[in-house]
Amino acid sequence: MDDLGQLVLIALGSNANSNWGDPTETVQKAMESLHKFAISSVQPSRLYQTPAFPAGAGPNFVNMACTFFTAFSPDDLLDALHRIEAESGRTRTRRWGQRTLDLDLIAVGQEVFPDRVVHAHWRNLPLAEQARSAPDTLILPHPRVQDRAFVLVPLADIAPEWRHPLLDLSVSQMLNALPETDRASVVPLP
Repeated sequence: MDDLGQLVLIALGSNANSNWGDPTETVQKAMESLHKFAISSVQPSRLYQTPAFPAGAGPNFVNMACTFFTAFSPDDLLDALHRIEAESGRTRTRRWGQRTLDLDLIAVGQEVFPDRVVHAHWRNLPLAEQARSAPDTLILPHPRVQDRAFVLVPLADIAPEWRHPLLDLSVSQMLNALPETDRASVVPLP
């Protein structure tokens, strides 16, 4: 960490109306709420429309990403993100279901949390098992960032050169490794 803190990557998404309005209004309000945790300007991506994940999990999402520097610890920042989700009206009832707001802490600098072994377990977990179980601790970088176009496309707007500390791939490289159909499903909003 330097004088500016650590660079944080956050993915934002919504596919249900919230206390703050429709999905677009919700994502924008959430992004504005992040300023209080930043010690630099918050750099937002464009807004995108993406299909729900997994397929059939609800209406299309509005997604975006942002980056900023923070002095918050990863755990404290995750708690703050959960508080913002709750303010929007989010309740956690079904994994990967329709939701008012999803704020994912994708990365904090080059930190690997809690360690390489735990990260590898969650990164390599089969999709069916991912749907049934969730880690009980923070995993950084997000264990499935490399698989998700709806995260990588917005991140490519603002942090294309950020490198995954375990995969040694940039956001651009991870995005380019995805199937073209995945990348094409993430459509910029006007």
